[in-house]
Amino acid sequence: MRHSLPERWTVFRLSALGDLVLATGPLAWWNARRGLRFTVVTRDRLAPVLAGHPAVDEVIGLDETRLTGEPWPAVARELAARCRDTGLLDLHGTLRSRVLGAVWSGPVRRYPKFSLSRRLFQRTRLGFLRRRLEALNVPQRYTLALEAEAPHPGELLPLIRLTAEERETGRELAARAGVGPGFLALHPYATHPDKAWPREHWLELTRRLDAEGLPWAVVGRDAVPLLPNDPRDLTNATDLRALCALLAQAGALATNDSGPMHLASAVGTPVLALFGPTARAWGFFPAGPRDRVLERDLPCRPCSLHGGTPCATGRACLASIGPEEVLDAARGVLGGEPG
Repeated sequence: MRHSLPERWTVFRLSALGDLVLATGPLAWWNARRGLRFTVVTRDRLAPVLAGHPAVDEVIGLDETRLTGEPWPAVARELAARCRDTGLLDLHGTLRSRVLGAVWSGPVRRYPKFSLSRRLFQRTRLGFLRRRLEALNVPQRYTLALEAEAPHPGELLPLIRLTAEERETGRELAARAGVGPGFLALHPYATHPDKAWPREHWLELTRRLDAEGLPWAVVGRDAVPLLPNDPRDLTNATDLRALCALLAQAGALATNDSGPMHLASAVGTPVLALFGPTARAWGFFPAGPRDRVLERDLPCRPCSLHGGTPCATGRACLASIGPEEVLDAARGVLGGEPG
């Protein structure tokens, strides 16, 4: 990194929960290695992710009114004036961030989004495109905004700092579900239905866990909880920080490709992730030493970037992964076996 670049940066990253969580590792890495400090601009509902982060001095949360109810050029000029003594790290790569960069007075750096490579790979499945995309995960791609070479993914694991009070909240929530530390957290939900392991598989998994005497609790948010009459179903019982605190009490999280998958990693809890429409090439695979991914090598994968494309094959990529296979993998993750 050139010495002429500033030590203070404003990071622009809106979008989904997981995208912001994945940025926390690079921010911590830059702070530890380069002494950089950050202001982060994100959606206000995601701002709690950054509370207590060792490299973040300020979070500017934008609500929907600012994002859709006001002319964006005016908001961009306001942000540029407020953060005028910093460089801009565009970790989003959208029209909004391009407009912001156009009015920024300091240096602007962007990460390689590989948009064209992703589109071409989705259509062609060409091997050289797969190798290019799989060579760097999203946190590594973020670091290329400032670095000539990306660090090892193990150096960029997401980071969420919990307070002692929040950890106590996590213990209380686990006790409410009748489980102690080390339970298996289950996250059966996904923003896009085609990214979700079939609900009947999740239900069968809970029955098999009960048969083996393995404690579990359901986490996350959804309009239709998995087991609404079971005290171990904590669906919709937590806000973002409380969910992190609860995940910190878990021995592992079994989950679809989702934001909570990255939250678990950020509090040091290993994950067992089920991937279907999305794949390693998109850069979102968990990278912890005990993390494990279950997937099927099918010619139709990946079928979309975020899993929102309706499936004509009954989601065979996920449906063909059976509950016993997930249970066996969960035993390994809970037992401390490396992924």
